[in-house]
Amino acid sequence: MTTVLVTGACGLIGKHICSGLLKKGCEVIAVDEKESDYNMGKLHYTFIECGPTEKNKLGDIFDQRKIDVLIHAACTVDNDLGPTITEREMRDSAACDKFIYRYAMQENNLHTHVEKIILLSTDQVYEFHKTREPVHEDDDLKPITNYAIMKYSSEKALITEKQHHKTVMACIIRYAPVYTLSYTENLVAKITDPKDRSLFVYGKGQYGFQLCCVHNLVDFILCFIQNADDMKFEGVYNVSDKELTKAADIIAFMRDNHTLGTVVQKSPSKTFSKLKGLFGGSSKEEKTYYRYLDLDKLENNNMLDNTKAMKLANFRWDIHNTK
Repeated sequence: MTTVLVTGACGLIGKHICSGLLKKGCEVIAVDEKESDYNMGKLHYTFIECGPTEKNKLGDIFDQRKIDVLIHAACTVDNDLGPTITEREMRDSAACDKFIYRYAMQENNLHTHVEKIILLSTDQVYEFHKTREPVHEDDDLKPITNYAIMKYSSEKALITEKQHHKTVMACIIRYAPVYTLSYTENLVAKITDPKDRSLFVYGKGQYGFQLCCVHNLVDFILCFIQNADDMKFEGVYNVSDKELTKAADIIAFMRDNHTLGTVVQKSPSKTFSKLKGLFGGSSKEEKTYYRYLDLDKLENNNMLDNTKAMKLANFRWDIHNTK
């Protein structure tokens, strides 16, 4: 039985990861600051209360148990953190990364190192094209927001530690903002004016956004654990839905499944981009607020190229069939 340690295991993303692992017959050790009842009481599920900076508690887990796979989802938006990323949260994340990778890759008298490490990062680390060309894993990086800087630092910490442990397989997942049938904050953010928080749409809403159904993310992680049996699978993966999610689809989805207030029709974004200082948020908000909507890029229809990830998993979920 594969033993998997999941940090940030009781947030939105973490609890679905743990549930998927349990269904695949894995032994799951869930670590978080507060327990969720989502997987409580399930066979082969163990919860350990532990914050991201509690070095000794994390060390004890690796000393006392043989961990095969580490899924590092702690300090992740929509999992542990709110949409506003503070300097303190960035410091806590860096402190956690500083020792958790070392613990996972070290060998002691009782156990060998983990076989695989999976880090949840973000697509915000990329410098998105001004054209509609898809973003590839080897494209230029330009982390600007606090969240992007935090996750890019986590990526670098993993790569640095792995240089001394060549046989550990590392996987970095850069995924788009997530949603489920009941979790809609990232969907609604795409139709929310950053200035006055009103709901809006341009034209008929045929422009789209790159999003990721949580179940597509979980499916990829499960497939990587099961099928990535050679070091050639190591590296960075873009994970997202197959297609863009249109603004019109978000509005229809929210009206069909939830409540949605009045949606105001506005002029094309180019009109607003000239007045960004008036209609947009402050530079501080753009940097700290994870879900900030840049009106300048609204109609770019930027997509992640997830061809590499689709060699391992078939991303079958979208806004029309999510659960």
